[in-house]
Amino acid sequence: MRLVATLLVLVLMSACTALVVGGAAVGGYQLGKDEREPAVVASDSAITVMIKGQFVADTTVSVFNISVRTYEGSVTLTGAVGNYVTRDQAGRIAKGTKGVKSVNNQIVVEN
Repeated sequence: MRLVATLLVLVLMSACTALVVGGAAVGGYQLGKDEREPAVVASDSAITVMIKGQFVADTTVSVFNISVRTYEGSVTLTGAVGNYVTRDQAGRIAKGTKGVKSVNNQIVVEN
């Protein structure tokens, strides 16, 4: 449990590091190009980080490289996994995350 908590903190901290080290300028540029309100962009980013943190903590999903994109509360999952159990678990995790309105699970199952 302590390991999971440590990993979750590291994932959450890595998102902050980019912002502090220079991502603020890039983030400001992106906000200028994005039609969403800044609060919505921040909320979408928070949703993405929460989902990725839950993926890291989950024993089934954590070993796979799954991309998470959030736009106005709608989450799109992409990537490849080894079985349908993992694909479905990733979808359940995303759907159960606070703020998520819908999930488009495009994860491909490869053998």
